[in-house]
Amino acid sequence: MRKGTPLDGVLLLDKPAGVTSNAALQQAKRLLGAAKAGHTGTLDPLATGLLPLCFGEATKFAGLHLEADKTYLATVQLGASTSTGDAEGEVVFRGDAAGVGPKHVAAVLAQLTGVRDQVPPMYSALKREGRPLYAYARAGETVERSGRPVTVHELGIVRIAPGVLELRLRVSKGTYVRALAQEIGERLGCGAHLTALRREASGGLSLADSITLERLSALPPAQRVAVLRPMDILVAPLPRGELDAPAAAALQQGRTVGTALALAAGLVRLYDAQGSFLGVGEMRGSGRVAPRRLVAARPGAAA
Repeated sequence: MRKGTPLDGVLLLDKPAGVTSNAALQQAKRLLGAAKAGHTGTLDPLATGLLPLCFGEATKFAGLHLEADKTYLATVQLGASTSTGDAEGEVVFRGDAAGVGPKHVAAVLAQLTGVRDQVPPMYSALKREGRPLYAYARAGETVERSGRPVTVHELGIVRIAPGVLELRLRVSKGTYVRALAQEIGERLGCGAHLTALRREASGGLSLADSITLERLSALPPAQRVAVLRPMDILVAPLPRGELDAPAAAALQQGRTVGTALALAAGLVRLYDAQGSFLGVGEMRGSGRVAPRRLVAARPGAAA
């Protein structure tokens, strides 16, 4: 594809380890020759797995997908805690994990499941006075952080080996799995840190449908666009509404329109009578819907 060609759609990327989310995005952007790109939330360089990348008009809906729950497969090393909560940090505590068994682990995981406050780790990109927390941490400074509400919907054991836990968890946005690993170690009394993390799902999007950068690169340039998914997969959990031609035209002009839609108040994904995705609107009383994020009509769009 010619560089800079308008391109609309979503790439479900299987991000490799050791690469930042932005570096992976830029590689995919070059391979596709896309003019505009973004992602739906970062993965740490250590982490692998599902990273939905948005191109063209799909970037308008990336923020809505940020709210989706995430599912991970996590590997936790018992017996040592690190400064970063993962394998990249320095060991700050060592403990004896020899006596830790399945019952002990299951009890701790049950304690950590549900709605709870989580204090963000110092090695994170959250900003304090315009400066990311990791910048303070690298300078040897610790700043006070407030706990933030997160939800651990599911937290279960996949495998237990001597000194190693493999866990599968489904969590709300903003949950730091590194911080969970640290807390598991604290509650077990032996210390722990994250050694591997793989994102298996984001909302209704699955790693099983993803593609690696290597596979994308191996495709002929003309075939790469075929792996893009329609942009409305980012908002698939929202209720669906269909508008007739006059209502669709009025909505695209930025007007609130009356419809026969019997949908509850809130966000809704909208389509015209031909099934083309119009964008996201907000249902109001008496069937009225207001535009919120609309797709700009573009010939040849992947959606």
